[in-house]
Amino acid sequence: MSTPAAETPPAETSPAETPPAPPPEAKTPPAFTPVGIQATDVHRVFGAVRAVDGATFTAPAGAVTALIGPNGSGKTTLLLVLAGLLRPTSGKVEVAGLDPQTVEARGRVGWMPDQFGTWDALTPTEILVTFAKAYGLPAAHAQTRAAELLDQMHLTELAASPARVLSRGQKQRLGLARALVHDPQVLLLDEPASGLDPRARIELRDTLRAMAAQGKTVLLSSHILSELEDVYDEAVFLDRGRTVVPDVSVTQPATTRGWRVAACDPGGLRAFLDRTGVPWQASPGASDEVVVALTGPQSAADLVKAALAEDVAVHTVAPLAGRLEEAYLALDREESRK
Repeated sequence: MSTPAAETPPAETSPAETPPAPPPEAKTPPAFTPVGIQATDVHRVFGAVRAVDGATFTAPAGAVTALIGPNGSGKTTLLLVLAGLLRPTSGKVEVAGLDPQTVEARGRVGWMPDQFGTWDALTPTEILVTFAKAYGLPAAHAQTRAAELLDQMHLTELAASPARVLSRGQKQRLGLARALVHDPQVLLLDEPASGLDPRARIELRDTLRAMAAQGKTVLLSSHILSELEDVYDEAVFLDRGRTVVPDVSVTQPATTRGWRVAACDPGGLRAFLDRTGVPWQASPGASDEVVVALTGPQSAADLVKAALAEDVAVHTVAPLAGRLEEAYLALDREESRK
């Protein structure tokens, strides 16, 4: 009977003998990168019009960043540049660490314009499946993904109806579904809440917060600052195509804040404030209101008492909705002094 040969222990491998790592192209790239959006001195010129005139900011991954500015400040043009739909005249833009003009970058970006055009003869299901296939999803997966998003956006009952029957708000929800169809890493939204009812706006907020919690980058513009208060983590302010920093923090409490003041005679109220040396500015929400900086309720009570003593019938005194609105007004004050 032969004796089995003893097993030979594996020889130790010296560092020089370690098999080489596979080349970079053989590695599977991570699904996501911690890099969000980076814009450095971005300009976009249309003839004599400088739509974006020096925008520099970072929108981090894992956060919702609000893009804020008045009409004509360059928000939509900047979003189009970030989406790869416009080339910057100068400056540098990176989205998820990539040039937004590249095919790879566009596969990682979800874009929702303020006006979502649809093929009116197609159904919401057909529209979403078409976009899903364009992003490379297999046919079966495209159908499943479309059904999931239509259910999430409460459009299942209209899934087989032609898009022309959808209301403005329903088309907005379909537009958001289209932006999410390929599970993007970066989401760019231009006035996404426009036309949405209160329930849909709450659900939009929850969707954006959930995306940020997954490590994705969300950048959205809106004129409704009160709605941004509950969703944003960071804020970028644009004015005349430039990124600017207001003299009021959007994250830290301040010793004073803006208060809305209205009277039966708006002209008399403004004259009273001028006489007493109280700085004021027109309210962005109502033509008959002004905004003044006060230190708190006692300061507001003193102002009302003084106004009534001079027969100025003040009927409304209320703090502004939140820090974004106050920062926006502070920006207006700063720009008006230039």
